[in-house]
Amino acid sequence: MAILDIFKKKKEKKEKEKREAKKTEEKKEEKKEEVLEKPVSPERAKRKSEAKIAPLILEAPHITEKATFLAEGNQYVFKVSPRATKPEIKKAIEEVYGVDVLKVRIIKVSRKRRRVGRTVGWTKRYKKAIVKIKEGQRIEILPR
Repeated sequence: MAILDIFKKKKEKKEKEKREAKKTEEKKEEKKEEVLEKPVSPERAKRKSEAKIAPLILEAPHITEKATFLAEGNQYVFKVSPRATKPEIKKAIEEVYGVDVLKVRIIKVSRKRRRVGRTVGWTKRYKKAIVKIKEGQRIEILPR
């Protein structure tokens, strides 16, 4: 009869697990109902719609001699996230600097091999964007 007791224990264990699973599902449904019932304030809804993407897209301004020459022609160079797209970059620049972006060009800079003594390594690859803005507007990258 001891063998049959083992099967009873297994059956009781399964039933107990089913009851616990039902309880957790009921709790989840109650929480969902509570969330749906709460009204969302207009201020909070506005903040959600204005999600800031600039910190995720823009990494830093790319300051080189060539970039300073381009700045004279209303074109600015930025290092951006490797997964950033042209519309995302445009939106991020307009969000941060408050300028009208006319054109965005993207360049993927590949990694390069570097040596320091016997040690061989690689520079990081990155993506940079050349952004053309509306005539008469400026972006102050380096404060004077």
